[in-house]
Amino acid sequence: MTRARREQVSLDATPYYHCVGRCVRRAFLCGRDDFAGKDYEHRRSWIVERLHTLSQVFAIDIAAYAVMSNHYHLVLRIDAARLARFSEQEVAERWARLYAWPSLVARYLAGQTGSEAENDVARAVLAEWRQRLADLSWYMRCLNEHLARRANAEDHCNGRFWEGRFKSQAILDDAGLLTCMSYVDLNPIRAGLASTPELSDYTSIRQRLRALAAVPDTTPATGTDRRSPLLPPLLPFVGNERLPMPDGIAFAELDYLQLVDWAGRAVRPDKRGVIPADTPPLLARLRLTPEAFLKQMQPRALRLGSVIGTVPAARAFADQLHRRFLRGVMLTSIPAPA
Repeated sequence: MTRARREQVSLDATPYYHCVGRCVRRAFLCGRDDFAGKDYEHRRSWIVERLHTLSQVFAIDIAAYAVMSNHYHLVLRIDAARLARFSEQEVAERWARLYAWPSLVARYLAGQTGSEAENDVARAVLAEWRQRLADLSWYMRCLNEHLARRANAEDHCNGRFWEGRFKSQAILDDAGLLTCMSYVDLNPIRAGLASTPELSDYTSIRQRLRALAAVPDTTPATGTDRRSPLLPPLLPFVGNERLPMPDGIAFAELDYLQLVDWAGRAVRPDKRGVIPADTPPLLARLRLTPEAFLKQMQPRALRLGSVIGTVPAARAFADQLHRRFLRGVMLTSIPAPA
């Protein structure tokens, strides 16, 4: 049974969520449709550019993304602490990048309202906007609705572009986060569309690698739009937890890249793609040593369920939502050495 989004999101339990959007009937509406003889590859750059725009509006960060021919994956972090620091003016300016202001809000911010009643209404509107700036459903709405309208306008048609509302999974712990990020980053390889992460177009892993090597991303947008897409900012890796702790993913980027390289070499019977065994290690391909790097600086089951994490984390999340049962991907915790 489909559950309301508020029953699947709990910021008290986790700020991380894995979201998936898929085209209607799984058609290649973002890729190359050989049956129809049409090329929609340029629409993948639309998704990346829209993510760039939304990153300037919402208090939601992107940890990983992959744009495929008929679906996309996002690993998002909702930053409630950053949202709390927004002033009323900043909330309004961010919202205005997507929607027009009501005249009452404009007059309130300019100090031109005539009564306290008007001020109260304007403050209520701004409070609602503030809540939306950290709302997963509003983020995905502003992504999917924009893309559907743009695609339908290009096709001169009406109708549904996405299968339905987006799918979301709560990522409950560090094991779930690394597993989900690597799963997302390896999507093009598993689909047989690329042989290595650095050749995986429209993915966060490619963006991270090119930034690390100080190489500008020149992925051409095919079809009617030949511009290189504007890339969204990615949540950085900040190393192990310490004091003071910068904002980001509490792992070393080098460790994560090596994890992705190792996982991509694992042969899976249900997937056709794999990093060839004779491919040199990732850092060698980038002509980087660990010293230079520091100086410059799962399986099919993962698609199932509403949460990703270890069993204790899943139980705690269920308690937060007052639920007795959660369908999810349970990861085995590795005990610390004695």
